[in-house]
Amino acid sequence: MPTIFTHAFVGAAGGKLLTPSRWSIMGLSAICAAIPDVDVVSFRFDVAYGSEFSHRGISHSILFAAFVGLLAGWLVWRFLANREYTWGRWSLYFFLITLTHPILDAFTDGGLGVALFAPFDQTRYFFPFRPLKVAPIALSRFFSPRGLQVILSGLAWVWMPIVLLVMIGGKFLTRSENE
Repeated sequence: MPTIFTHAFVGAAGGKLLTPSRWSIMGLSAICAAIPDVDVVSFRFDVAYGSEFSHRGISHSILFAAFVGLLAGWLVWRFLANREYTWGRWSLYFFLITLTHPILDAFTDGGLGVALFAPFDQTRYFFPFRPLKVAPIALSRFFSPRGLQVILSGLAWVWMPIVLLVMIGGKFLTRSENE
C-alpha cells in the first residue's frame, strides 16, 4: 500500500477541489480515503493473510467503498453541508474518494492484491503497471531504507501529480466562479 498519509492526502485533495474552503469536507475526505486500512488490525488477531477479512480484503472492495460513501454522504448532507448538494451526490463523491484507496493499492509492487469484488469474488487484483512501492506495515520498518523508497515513490507517482492537479483545478474553479 502507499502510506496512510498518501491515501489521506489524496482524499484531502479531492475535498479541496470540491469545496475549497470547507475544512470539514477535506478532513472527512481524508478519513474516507484512508479508512480501508482499518483491516490492518487483522494482523493482531492472526487472521490468515489472503482471507476475506485480512488486509486488502473486504475493506478494500467496491462494496465497502459504497457503504462508506453512503454513510459519509448522509452525514455531510444531514449535519455539515446545509444541503448544498443532494445526499446522492455527496454519497457518490465519498464513494469515489474511498475507492481511491484500493485503486492506489492495486498500483503497488507487493502483497497479494486487492479484493475489489469481495464478498462476491475473493480474487485479488493488481494493475499491470505497478510503480508504487508497497509500504511496510510495521512502524519500525517504515523508518528504514525501504521506507524511504516508499516515500519517494509516493511523492513521484501520487503527491506531485495531485499537487499539480489541485493547483490547475483550483485555478480553473476560481476562474469559472469569477466569470
